Amino acid sequence: MAGYSQDELDDVQAKWRLRFPPDLIDRLRERRPLLVGDTDPRSFDWVTADPEHIRERLAWPFGSYWRSIEPNGIWWPEWGEKPASPIDQKEKLRGIFDRAPKLIPLASIRYIPEEPHESGNPVLSVMACDIIYCGANLTDWLERERGSFQVRPWPPIKEIRFWGKAVRYMQDENSIVRRQIAAAAAKRRQHGSTHT
Repeated sequence: MAGYSQDELDDVQAKWRLRFPPDLIDRLRERRPLLVGDTDPRSFDWVTADPEHIRERLAWPFGSYWRSIEPNGIWWPEWGEKPASPIDQKEKLRGIFDRAPKLIPLASIRYIPEEPHESGNPVLSVMACDIIYCGANLTDWLERERGSFQVRPWPPIKEIRFWGKAVRYMQDENSIVRRQIAAAAAKRRQHGSTHT
């Protein structure tokens, strides 16, 4: 299918309060949806998709991360003191996510950061606190998505405020976040074994 017109992309960005990086605009001008096969269920069309679906995709990074906070005991040291109540924790986390670069949905749980507003931002997979790189940039992601994620060495990946740290916290087995998750899992196992 042909790509979007510049007017359509301008309308989409205004409607959803987003600013697409230049390389994403170039790709979307070439084709819609981004993934091969116009019927790929992971893709959506910014113009014809149900607005509720787009709202859900935009809300996913915060919502899925929030759902991993309580069961895994996650709280980054950079976030300061963890509020006592879940309501206050959620409010504080909402503020933290609001200050992070917005994530623009590409397909399924794949996102590209809005900032910096330049070409070459990495593509992320966002599933709760499990945030990983799916591509060093948009072109790299599309090539990996069409084939294997490990077919070739990864090019350098641009550092993105907040999101780069989220990836590193999950990659490093000794990070505070990984230790919090391990402690919560051990506690659940212990609690389960005392009730059997």
